[in-house]
Amino acid sequence: MRTLALLTLVVALPLGVQASGPEVLVLKATAYTSSVRETDSTPFVTATGARTRFGIIAVSRDLLGSDLPYGSKVKIEDLGEWRTGRGKGRFDAMLKDVVFVVEDTMHKRKRQQIDVWMPDRSLALKWGVRRVRITVLQRGR
Repeated sequence: MRTLALLTLVVALPLGVQASGPEVLVLKATAYTSSVRETDSTPFVTATGARTRFGIIAVSRDLLGSDLPYGSKVKIEDLGEWRTGRGKGRFDAMLKDVVFVVEDTMHKRKRQQIDVWMPDRSLALKWGVRRVRITVLQRGR
């Protein structure tokens, strides 16, 4: 009769060092639509050449180079209105099953911010300015 021993390997990390998990960012989030007044002369085409659709986000240029390069895939959680935090989770049902992809860029004056593409202006206005938690699932290019 043979006995199979299972070994568990435990790796101790130095004090104060945590195991790395997914990168999480808390950012300001606005919404935009494919309107010429909100974009450029090609409102249905993103900076990467992708067609606009729900699931596309634009990021501020300071995030584009390091934290959220084009092609990054993220999940978004609604933390409520930007200034007050009221309405936390109001948009979570809409966001929960969507993996968002960074395919567009915001105006150069924006910093530490994302812009979520919406299918119509009324929904974008309801979104307003929100605080969101971004979990990076996959870093882009």
